Amino acid sequence: MISVSHLNFAYEKTPVLRDVSFTAQAGTLLAILGPNGAGKTTLFRCILGEQTRYTGTIAVDGTDARTLSTRALAHRIAYIPQIHAPAFRYSVQDMVLMGTTHRISPLSAPREAQREIAYSAMRRLGIESLAEHDFSHLSGGEQQLVYIARALAQQTKILLMDEPTSSLDYGNQLAVLSTVRTLADDGYTVLLSTHNPQHAIWYADEILALHNGAVAAQGPTREQLTPNLLKAIYGTDIRMLQTDSGPMILPNIHKEEHT
Repeated sequence: MISVSHLNFAYEKTPVLRDVSFTAQAGTLLAILGPNGAGKTTLFRCILGEQTRYTGTIAVDGTDARTLSTRALAHRIAYIPQIHAPAFRYSVQDMVLMGTTHRISPLSAPREAQREIAYSAMRRLGIESLAEHDFSHLSGGEQQLVYIARALAQQTKILLMDEPTSSLDYGNQLAVLSTVRTLADDGYTVLLSTHNPQHAIWYADEILALHNGAVAAQGPTREQLTPNLLKAIYGTDIRMLQTDSGPMILPNIHKEEHT
């Protein structure tokens, strides 16, 4: 579980997060929404211990995050970044093995136990056949699954995902989000930032909507994610169309008539 209480953060004199409070329980997929500059990335950096000059409290499984070392945090939280090209060429197996390094001494090589953990994570996501492949040669969807496997190899139960579908095609977006939904159903706590509120409707249990660094809404997705909220945080008029698959977000596009 992650509990954030009255979190405030500023870069020099510029406020970025203002009195942010929320709780993410085990087995919950929490989608974090908001426009560019709303504070989503800064919130993640505070939770991960990369930014410590904040006021308020961040508790991880009941423990104040300020009291946890980087290695101790790595035992509790795994971070899945946006897709980026590594500086060096690694195999898929080596990428996933990196998730086990916090469990061995800095100068030790991975042992058989770590390799089995990595293989188990790959097998869980159905990518074990890619183990010897060059990570840089994979498709975007495959690369994102490798990052998730690396996070699973950390053997934590809290996953922070920074816009995991931002560079994926439509099919791979749905495949990755379906995988993430399954992990939440299996008991993982997932915090996932996204620019696509439709993804939140389809997959998230709850949302945390940020606007100008403050909480605009928080709670069950289909209760909180309303046309008024989307207008407030994105400045866009939308309507909700009810379908057999749930609400669909449709923008109100006004076209000029030409005669």
